Amino acid sequence: MRATAISAFGARPELVELPEPAPGPGELLVRLRAAAYNPVDTKIASGAMKGLSPRFPLIMGQDGAGVVEAVGDAVTAYRPGDEVYGRFADPARGLGSYAEYGVVAQDGPVARMPKGLLPEQAAAVPTASATACALLDAADLAEGQTVLIIGATGGVGQAATQLAALRRAYVIATAAPDAEELMRELGANETVDHTKGDVPGEVAAAWPDGVDAVFDLVGPSGAVDAMAGVLRPGGVICSVVHALDPDALARRGLRGVNVINRVTPEVLTRLSELIDGGELRVRVESLVPLERAPAVLSDIAAGRARGKTVIMI
Repeated sequence: MRATAISAFGARPELVELPEPAPGPGELLVRLRAAAYNPVDTKIASGAMKGLSPRFPLIMGQDGAGVVEAVGDAVTAYRPGDEVYGRFADPARGLGSYAEYGVVAQDGPVARMPKGLLPEQAAAVPTASATACALLDAADLAEGQTVLIIGATGGVGQAATQLAALRRAYVIATAAPDAEELMRELGANETVDHTKGDVPGEVAAAWPDGVDAVFDLVGPSGAVDAMAGVLRPGGVICSVVHALDPDALARRGLRGVNVINRVTPEVLTRLSELIDGGELRVRVESLVPLERAPAVLSDIAAGRARGKTVIMI
């Protein structure tokens, strides 16, 4: 099968031919139709997460969507022909989602695809939208509260904006001028132009009493003090890049949460219900064929990409 893989940490991704995996007991073999890029993909490739102890060549990618091709012994929840989506990363076996086939346990991070979604849309959901759910749960965001979302135009940010709006929170989203209309369509009440360079200053001037919550989706850790400065006493800042020192924030009367994302069948089912109900929109910025994935990943790593990128297989 064709796959985009790395031969070692720090190596450039390459399109390679690898053996088709076989499903073990309780596992599904899925013929993947689409795979979504997430920032963790390039972190893993760079060696920033060496504790994974992967098998090389390591197929890149976490999220994907496709059709069950075959099932292993003792599989009862799915059968060939079922359309599914979820996370297909198994570093110990060298497996990922940037490939023609993926393997996942039937009780693992997989669920039936939301009705009416194309595979490329479904592939974009698991990590980004599950992370957004984790942010709202960590912040315990409630109706009427104000939340500032830093990095709102990315996959996580777009989902978090919609989910916060569903809770009837007041959403302030960072967005360049050309993305302002989109963010308002997704539920943002206000936008702040991050290209001007002083988001904390603008927010502090517009909301002098402070905001209830900040979702920091971009970091770096050096910006935490400024972002935390826009919170009202007792407010919460949540980071998906683990840039916070919760103890230091607690001494300032604030709560800090380094959010850990866990994609589970329960979370995916919850997201499917939101999507099927028209309450969560999935937007893909660019589609690229598998053979172009190595070049596109290099562009993303160099900061020359925007929005959600999905690889078509």
